[in-house]
Amino acid sequence: MDHKLKTMDQKQDINEEQIDGYVKIDRYDQARIDRIASHYEAILADLGEDPSREGLLKTPERVAKALQYLTHGYDSKPDEILRSAMFKEDYSQMVVVKDIEVFSMCEHHMLPFFGKAHIAYIPNGYIVGLSKIPRVVDSFARRLQVQERLTNEIRDCIQDTLNPAGVAVVIECKHLCMSMRGVQKQNSVTTTSAFTGEFANETTRGEFLKLITSNLS
Repeated sequence: MDHKLKTMDQKQDINEEQIDGYVKIDRYDQARIDRIASHYEAILADLGEDPSREGLLKTPERVAKALQYLTHGYDSKPDEILRSAMFKEDYSQMVVVKDIEVFSMCEHHMLPFFGKAHIAYIPNGYIVGLSKIPRVVDSFARRLQVQERLTNEIRDCIQDTLNPAGVAVVIECKHLCMSMRGVQKQNSVTTTSAFTGEFANETTRGEFLKLITSNLS
């Protein structure tokens, strides 16, 4: 779809607001915001609310802005994020980035799921700037998702872009579609995993799992 090909630098307004010593910057496509917001007045009415009451007057626009922010991953290219910081390096041991915060939206009910991702790769001639791995996670997470696909997309992006000797991804999340509705199990956690290359080896995979469950500090 064409809107997925636009970058965040195209057709966007930028509002800056000074709040407690930092600058809050909102980036959004106003035309897209207007289209999304136009539907929410009717939705509020169908829910039994009065869209004209004071507390709800700006709710359609607020929801539209929130949704655009929560799905801004459609406007990013995770493989380019990795390529922007690839460096030749003679290092072939495991690199682990763990406890990466994950916030995403379930595509079935459009309710949030959130938790942590743990990622490792074994370099094969190239390493990548460590901050780029959480950015890749965010790029895929900020879309309508299911956790299983999110796990595979992160794995495949790192494998295809860096061509390492192996990639490991484990994601642990709580899903509000389970805790707020449906079975209403508030304390359930969903864990997904995906591996390539050397991580198919039980010893290597075991080392990774030990590292992400241990507290080295």
